[in-house]
Amino acid sequence: MSVDKESKTTHFGFEEVAWSDKAKRVRGVFDSVAPRYDLMNDLMSGGLHRLWKEFTLSQTHLRPGQRALDVAGGTGDLARGMQKQVGDRGLVVLSDINGAMLAHGRDRTIDSGIVRGMEYVQANAECLPFADNTFDCITIGFGLRNVTDKPAALRSMQRVLKPGGQLLILEFSQPTIPALRPIYDAYSFKVLPVLGKLVANDSESYRYLAESIRKHPDQETLLSMLREAGLVECRYHNLSGGIVAMHRGYKN
Repeated sequence: MSVDKESKTTHFGFEEVAWSDKAKRVRGVFDSVAPRYDLMNDLMSGGLHRLWKEFTLSQTHLRPGQRALDVAGGTGDLARGMQKQVGDRGLVVLSDINGAMLAHGRDRTIDSGIVRGMEYVQANAECLPFADNTFDCITIGFGLRNVTDKPAALRSMQRVLKPGGQLLILEFSQPTIPALRPIYDAYSFKVLPVLGKLVANDSESYRYLAESIRKHPDQETLLSMLREAGLVECRYHNLSGGIVAMHRGYKN
């Protein structure tokens, strides 16, 4: 179904904004946080984000010489992990809609010693600029919740997957342990903005990030969205009590 972007609204955190304004406002958030993004990830998650990403990388099943795409890849943790899996004969594309994040990811990747088998493309997840049936595996880590038109992004990723290829989505989700919820809420809305102010001098961006998690589809809703995008054998794995979930689906 087509979207009337002139009149439709969407959420930017808990705020309702014009559909056409969200991408610009998200870009502003990540322009602001890019220089301290990795440090803040470590502080916010107590380093757990590294374990979540390692689990995701363990599920790619990539082999040397294959092709992979990391959408909304930010500073490139997943992309670098996949490059080690496909090797110099393969190819990993790190893409992000935000130029500041993409530049930071490219610099980090080069600094890590990876100079072959990587490409960098500034791209909108909703309309990826790649040919059909290009990639053996696509990842998107902590990026889908910032996309305005999530169904369009899922369809776009499904389109550029090769038949038999898989999409892996790592994203914050909804805790499955009731006792976690009040602790998680207190941490998200009281501690995160303070950390953002102290470390990145930007409390509002981190308030938005906490709010965006609450507005993101829960595990079962996102599972249905994968199926609606044409993916098959869809399932998810809850991590850290459902605070994070990794969804996966395959292309026929």
